[in-house]
Amino acid sequence: MKKVAFIYPGQGSQEVGMGQKMYEHYSEANDLFKQADEALGYSLTSLMFEGPSDQLTKTENAQPALLLNSIAITKLLKKEGIEPQMTAGHSLGEYSALVAAGSLRAMDAVKLVHERGKLMEEAYPTGKGAMAAVLGMKQEDIQAVLNDLGDDEPVDLANINCPGQIVISGTAPGVEKASEQLKEAGAKRVLPLNVSGPFHSRLMAPASERFSEKLDSVNVEDAGIPVYANVTAEPVQEGEKIEKLLVEQLYSPVRFHEILERFAESELDAIVEVGQGKVLSGLVKKVNRRLKTFSVQDPDSLQSFVEWYKEEK
Repeated sequence: MKKVAFIYPGQGSQEVGMGQKMYEHYSEANDLFKQADEALGYSLTSLMFEGPSDQLTKTENAQPALLLNSIAITKLLKKEGIEPQMTAGHSLGEYSALVAAGSLRAMDAVKLVHERGKLMEEAYPTGKGAMAAVLGMKQEDIQAVLNDLGDDEPVDLANINCPGQIVISGTAPGVEKASEQLKEAGAKRVLPLNVSGPFHSRLMAPASERFSEKLDSVNVEDAGIPVYANVTAEPVQEGEKIEKLLVEQLYSPVRFHEILERFAESELDAIVEVGQGKVLSGLVKKVNRRLKTFSVQDPDSLQSFVEWYKEEK
């Protein structure tokens, strides 16, 4: 049997039309989409298939949309007898990973990330926070620049994605000032991100407190397989620990580079990006070119992965 890991995309990968082919081709996907619409009390499905794009991009819609799409595809893979040995997700994607590992129920997760999205939107005034991708600079050098900024306009490391690609997050003036100083210190480029808030920074701490209350009403089970947590880049399976890490995740950096390095050491036959887009597959290649990757997001890519998986080694 082949040894595979599933990885799940986070916010930013959403796109109008996502999931539609799966919905049309597979009754299992169709059922899940209908359950999600009912659980949320509005048609997430029509937002995913028809847009408008600005509504789908809203954090409270993008998060359940991406999760729903990913867990529908996971269900189809499991129907084919394909189970991952380990799993992880990028930020929001960690919730898809937890559903795949049996720690969260599908509809609990859909409702939870919808609430998470609303709390993230409300945590800091729109336009007052910002994020930017820093390209071509080492983590310790970026941190040194951020340390020199002081605490008046806080800026933190938010996403440590792969060598030479790290995202910073904080107040809009702080990120602007940091961007200028990072360029002077040798960054190849610093690109502002189109986001509504300073995610994965200390400015999200108020949202994490409120989110903790929401999480208390959900049953977080022990995971059946190791889920590599964003906060620690370590495998976790105990439900209580998972719950604690999900709260911390809101204001902590996403240590995805380290997670992928751990996966690279695990003698996997492939790493499979389950859900919309190919962002994470690209990160895998930047961490280790030799790792085999698949991106499963529609019936054709599902079929081609299933065929590879079922071939003799």
